[in-house]
Amino acid sequence: MEYRRLGKSGLKVSALSFGSWLTFGKQIGNNTAEKLMGYAYDNGINFFDNAEIYAQGKSEIVMGRIIKKMKWDRTSFVVSSKAFFGDHRKGPNQTGLSRKHLVEACNNALKRLQVDYLDLYFCHRPDKETPIEEVVWTMNHLIQQGKILYWGTSEWSAQEIMEAHMVAKDYRLIGPTMEQPQYNMFERKKMEVEYSQIFKNIGMGTTTWSPLASGVLTDKYLRKNFPKGTRLGMDGLEWLKDAALQDERIPKVHALNEFAKELGISLPRMAVAWALKNPNVSTVILGASKLAQLKENLKALGDVSLLTPEVMERIEGILANKPVAPMF
Repeated sequence: MEYRRLGKSGLKVSALSFGSWLTFGKQIGNNTAEKLMGYAYDNGINFFDNAEIYAQGKSEIVMGRIIKKMKWDRTSFVVSSKAFFGDHRKGPNQTGLSRKHLVEACNNALKRLQVDYLDLYFCHRPDKETPIEEVVWTMNHLIQQGKILYWGTSEWSAQEIMEAHMVAKDYRLIGPTMEQPQYNMFERKKMEVEYSQIFKNIGMGTTTWSPLASGVLTDKYLRKNFPKGTRLGMDGLEWLKDAALQDERIPKVHALNEFAKELGISLPRMAVAWALKNPNVSTVILGASKLAQLKENLKALGDVSLLTPEVMERIEGILANKPVAPMF
């Protein structure tokens, strides 16, 4: 396993990490979840990602029970939570980024995960109704209390992230260390263009998610019949299916799949390796519902060397979606 610094911080996270979105407490059983986490840890993964909204809090409960059962050295792994959407309660102060919700969500995550502190704590989305000063002060206070070690953002704009850093500088507080954006062959603009100056000037770390574009960057959706048991077929995720399975993507996936075969690897491995190739990626969060999937995707770390400039150029030719930076 390769370990990378989380931005300019001193924290090192495994280049491949493991997340529980849509799986723990929902799609898979607890025994499968335990096998997946155990295999990930045994193969060098040290970062496990979670959030209050995942399975309405059940995901953190499942992960917490596994952590307690495994009795891993607490200094050997990194665990996260994210706050904004709430667990399942939707009262006026049970969602968002108010001081009240951020503190209470943190306390609830600590109980569910059965840990004394969170290594990483994310603002899961920006909150237009909460002053950024309140957010930064609250996160700084949680760090001072020892409840969290680093705080970050998820799916914030570059402008919002920079505003948080300016507030932190003005008040001599700790600003966000990392951002958790979606990043894959079809979702590129934030990582490759929008955040470029933040990487250069701030040294922001990234914990990127959905390297397989919710399973689109596999061969499962190239078949005639829609596969059963996939996340895009889950009730309540019609929005994700519509966003992921855009008509113009399927021919590109066909071409990418054939090219991956030429390289002697699977399309998922090529897609994960492609994300790892970006030097601004601190870690790529993997999700899996089967042990075979996790085993296959972990091989991607060794495939990065296959992505030579010539190979990357051919991939760009297939994708034809390289984001262009504005000329100013």
